Amino acid sequence: MNELYPQGPDAAPRTDVPTLGDILCGASRPGHVSGVATVGNILFKAVQPDLAVFGRKDYQQTLVVRRMVQDLKMPVEILVVPTVREADGLAMSSRNRYLDTTQRAQAPALYRSLTQAKEALNAGERDFQALEDRGRERLTENGFHPDYFVIRRASDLSAPSTDESSLAILAAARLGKARLIDNLLWSAAEAGSGQVGR
Repeated sequence: MNELYPQGPDAAPRTDVPTLGDILCGASRPGHVSGVATVGNILFKAVQPDLAVFGRKDYQQTLVVRRMVQDLKMPVEILVVPTVREADGLAMSSRNRYLDTTQRAQAPALYRSLTQAKEALNAGERDFQALEDRGRERLTENGFHPDYFVIRRASDLSAPSTDESSLAILAAARLGKARLIDNLLWSAAEAGSGQVGR
């Protein structure tokens, strides 16, 4: 800790990733995304890795880290691996331990809501606002308090057009004491295959 933060964590220069760091989790958890970038910057400089592996579950984080590495011209390859899920679809996370038995039974509704939105995209629906509204409604019906349920351009999380070839469906919602996040990627190339993905 002292090697990484000689003057303490609060005195470390902040690393900001404009736009990407201000939306979604950055909006609902101010300072969190810039904190991720700051820690990544300091750690990469100290360790100088050739490769860093991140899980796709926190999709916004993977984009933030990739943008930081690109902007700061760091010689680090960022590898993003698929989300690991329980048998019922719930994304594995340390936060799941905060769920009681009833909440644990409700929790897979987050993945189901994302899956239903992806299936609608596969079927050709492009009214993104309607899909987002339905996603939030499903979460609320299953006991969640949604922070967001959105469909964004996969490359930069900006608002998509109806002819996008790659989209991200992202959600964050509170269930009891746990704030759960998850996402699914959609591409026009796989739309005809019926794949849901991880």
